Order: sequence, then structure tokens, then C-alpha cells
Amino acid sequence: MKNSIYSYKANLLTGKEVELSQFKGKTILIVNTASKCGLTPQYEGLEKLYQKYKSKGLVILGFPCNQFGNQEPGDGKSLTETCLINYGVTFTMFEKIEVNGKNAHPLFKYLRSELKGCLGSNIKWNFTKFLIDKNGKPVKRFAPMTEPEKIDKYIEKYL
Repeated sequence: MKNSIYSYKANLLTGKEVELSQFKGKTILIVNTASKCGLTPQYEGLEKLYQKYKSKGLVILGFPCNQFGNQEPGDGKSLTETCLINYGVTFTMFEKIEVNGKNAHPLFKYLRSELKGCLGSNIKWNFTKFLIDKNGKPVKRFAPMTEPEKIDKYIEKYL
């Protein structure tokens, strides 16, 4: 297992591969998202956090996932429409991935191994959030029900 998120890569909604090392020196919030979930309005709170802190070095990385109740059935185009049109999301969104199981994206395998949840390492639902410090180390995991506004003080601490 690697010792920071910087050794991982992921594909943007456009299909372009991005090395996470490009975010070195930034405070990062990584979120597994879904557009048809009861928690989907959290996109709004996430965008507010991003707007508030992006000039201070906050990056938010959204990873759509369809592993929980088939709540992200769409393709890149429908994901873009939901995020951009319905919620005005301007933070970085990636292609749909899996976060649990043998086909889980390597980044999420790493995050789960570093920060366990209250019921073990598996991600329980959409909108689980991982706060990453400026050195690429996961420092805090937030449950799906934790609203973005409630993690503001943690983000400030790591900026």
C-alpha cells in the first residue's frame, strides 16, 4: 500500500487521466457521490465549502459511485448535467468508480485502509468524505450523513 494519495491516478468525467500528485500542497476533500440519493443535496454544501476555501488551497474531488441502491446509474453526460446544471458544481468530478469490493478503485482501497469507519473499513453509503492533509495523508473520515457545513472547522485546521 502506498503512503499518500499522490501515487494514484483517476479519470475525469471527460475521460482524461489525472495524477493526484498534481494536488500536492493542497488540502483535499474526497467524496463518493451519487446523483439520485437522498443525500445528493450535499453537492450544494460541498460547492459552498469549495467556494469558501479554494483560494486558501482546498480541492474537492468527487467520485460518482453506483454501488449503493443503484443511485448513480447514469453515464458521464448525465453526471455532468446533474452536477453542473442542478447543483452548480465547479469542483473536480471523476468518472464513475466502485469504492468497495474487489473492483474498488485503488485510491478508495487505500483510503479505507487508512481511515476505518465506525463499522469497519468498507464505505457504507454515498457521500462518505475523506479529508486529506497537504502531504497527501488521509486525516479524517466523515460519515455520509455528516453535512458539509459540519466539517468546515476541520478543513480550516488543515488549510
